[in-house]
Amino acid sequence: MKTTLQTMLRRGRVTRPQKSAIYGPEGVGKTTLASQAPNPVFLDTEGGTDHLDVARLTAEKWEDILAIINQLATEPHEFRTLVIDTIDWLEKRLAEFVCRRASKDSIEDFGYGKGHVIVAEEMAKFLASLDVLLKRGMHIILLAHSTVKKFEMPDAAGSYDRFELKLSKQVAPLIKEWADMVLFCNYVTRVAENDQGKRRGVGGRERVLHTTHTAAWDAKNRHGLEEKLPFTYEAIAKVFGEVPPAPVADNEPSIGEKLAGLVKGRESDAKAFLIARGQLKENGSFDDLNPEYAARILGNPIGFLEAVEKFNAEVTPLV
Repeated sequence: MKTTLQTMLRRGRVTRPQKSAIYGPEGVGKTTLASQAPNPVFLDTEGGTDHLDVARLTAEKWEDILAIINQLATEPHEFRTLVIDTIDWLEKRLAEFVCRRASKDSIEDFGYGKGHVIVAEEMAKFLASLDVLLKRGMHIILLAHSTVKKFEMPDAAGSYDRFELKLSKQVAPLIKEWADMVLFCNYVTRVAENDQGKRRGVGGRERVLHTTHTAAWDAKNRHGLEEKLPFTYEAIAKVFGEVPPAPVADNEPSIGEKLAGLVKGRESDAKAFLIARGQLKENGSFDDLNPEYAARILGNPIGFLEAVEKFNAEVTPLV
């Protein structure tokens, strides 16, 4: 059957798991808010869930974090939401890994800005590896602390403070682009005037969720949410509507078996490609691949097969 535009065309809303980032000052209640998402499991990088009765997975090294993502992608479980608490601490773990891998004491030892670029590249790979969880039907929520930075408009006098994700300037844009929704949560500050006419900010315990970008903070959403919402899960519950789970069977094949099935008939070409890329040792098996790299392959099988074909054409001389 010939493929045409009409046979490929689809209409209507697509219900799928959501990619969200929620950030705000320390202690505002981000973790408690995320704990109300559908059947969550926390990847706790800083001990922020100790006060809550939640399912959690802890990791102190980047390699452990990758192993956890692989297990969530391949093993049977009932979880519907992965909450990473927090992404700024996860970036620190990644920076430690990058330094350890290169035998550097500090990310600055790579030279001006080079270390941060490497971290950003690795973070982009990590975000891509999360696609496997999304395809399994899991929402992903990244929690982050906020920081206040001075912002100056190049064509205007003066400057002002704005809230941003507490991430490096290389990683923050990746998170904002990746997420379907970026929410900024903060306490409400009101301006009061005393008897002498002086104005001052008065803060209370009331909290709000900001869903739209302004000069004062980063935020966005693709769900038509109001610009300001109450700090409750009910206010954003519709975003995490019912998404049919894609459970993994008890006899779920290993990543190596999945990759073997993907490249069936072309195993030697695929292994030659992986060996040339430094991802596989001579006489190694697909099970020996780094879990993150393997997850990226399975998340984009067409792209991987195209890369293998291109590599094979370049190394095989024409007869």
